[in-house]
Amino acid sequence: MRPRLKNPSNRLLLFLALFSILIFILAEGTREHKQAPYWDLKIRASDRAQRAQEAIKSRIAEMGIPIDYENDPNGTGLIGEQYTLVTTDRGELRSKLLSTNPNFAAVLIMMFKECGLTRGDLIAVGLTGSFPGVNIALYSACEEMGIAPVVITSVGASNWGANHPDYSWLDMEKTLYGNNIITRHSIAASLGGGTDNGRGLSVQGRTLLLENIKKNNVELIFSGNLENILESRGSLRSNIERRMEIYNKHSKGREYAAYVNIGGGLASLGSSQNGRLIPSGVNYDLQRRNFPARGVVNLMAEKNIPIIHLLRLPEIAAEYGLPADIIPRPAVGEDPIFFRDEYSISSTLIFTVILIVVVWSAIRIDVKYYVKKQTKILFSPRRSDDPEM
Repeated sequence: MRPRLKNPSNRLLLFLALFSILIFILAEGTREHKQAPYWDLKIRASDRAQRAQEAIKSRIAEMGIPIDYENDPNGTGLIGEQYTLVTTDRGELRSKLLSTNPNFAAVLIMMFKECGLTRGDLIAVGLTGSFPGVNIALYSACEEMGIAPVVITSVGASNWGANHPDYSWLDMEKTLYGNNIITRHSIAASLGGGTDNGRGLSVQGRTLLLENIKKNNVELIFSGNLENILESRGSLRSNIERRMEIYNKHSKGREYAAYVNIGGGLASLGSSQNGRLIPSGVNYDLQRRNFPARGVVNLMAEKNIPIIHLLRLPEIAAEYGLPADIIPRPAVGEDPIFFRDEYSISSTLIFTVILIVVVWSAIRIDVKYYVKKQTKILFSPRRSDDPEM
């Protein structure tokens, strides 16, 4: 068939365009706003996280610790100070604010489900005082799913974390445990910071953290000289090895179903570069990659278990449907992670078939018209004055 000598009828094109829009509107009308998978679990976990935050806020008020409403606009009490004697590293205020969303517990539910975790599973956890909100989310998700976490903490915290000298993350755990909000807590703790032995902190800061660990009756991981911390001589490698020994001891022969890292603890990650290189969220193949150093994350990955990495919170919030702005304070169950839009598959298929039939019929009519017109041109009736007649 030769190229078309004339464009299709404008009326035909307009009809097809309007009909296609009508079909789209009808299909869009079948959309329903439904509860996302594991809605009940997410709601319960997020509600527990909110109760945990309220318990910590009440304890802070009892202790007379002021809340800086400029940097903690929702008054959660989970945002610490910029600098204190136990501040180990730089931290981003935006990430700390995101971590105060109680619906982060729903994100942990999704990650646990993605890893295939079920009730009774055992997981290893390495966390810091930098993100108390995410730590709370982890415990809340574990409680609701019946998962047993074996937790080792780096007590030091970056800017805006649990860095108040009189109320560390271990103290927050004690508050939650005492209020029956969580049934497990850290089994061991290190100072954190460089070398995981408090490098970067003053002697006074290291002393405060050592006393805090002792006060909370938690096993100390410290490879330096406790008799004279000025002669620390501790090493990151020793602390990593000690962590693995503790994890192995407390597993009692069972295999861990996952390893969760929260924050930028060097013993957990191996190096600060690893924290940036490891993708946020659930990872299955870290053992196949080369990293500048090897921490607990790498050693656990070699056991072929999923690794959950929670450090760059804006990335995680965007991926799982949490708002980038936490003012006003997000309400439990209202973030997009709790809902999804579904379309009627049967209706959409019917509308699609109708559209295909109409478009095909229009094309067929147009082609018939084109062929008929070309036939008339090629085989037009001869006139009486045709010289060949």
